[in-house]
Amino acid sequence: MSAILETFPNPNSGRDYVITHICPEFTSVCPKTGQPDFATIELEYVPNELCLELKSLKLYYYSFRDQGIYYEAVVNRILDELAGACSPRRMKVTGRFNVRGGISSVVVAEV
Repeated sequence: MSAILETFPNPNSGRDYVITHICPEFTSVCPKTGQPDFATIELEYVPNELCLELKSLKLYYYSFRDQGIYYEAVVNRILDELAGACSPRRMKVTGRFNVRGGISSVVVAEV
């Protein structure tokens, strides 16, 4: 993990409820061309005992800016690391990657 993900106690751990965070300014680098990739990352989860703290989540997303990584790897890595940090009841990460060469891509992973 490139940045430290902080958590805080879920104030309603006895109830299932959905938290959605949307980051419309996600960037990484294409490992093949070195060109920047732009995406909107949508995180949806049902917390268990812990919730993700937003400032650390923002810094975590920013840590990808200089990393050469494919779309599929980005989304699955984010899911693995975020789920590892807070052990949610369920979690889904959707990466909506901007058009490159006439094709936009959407990658979804969930646990």
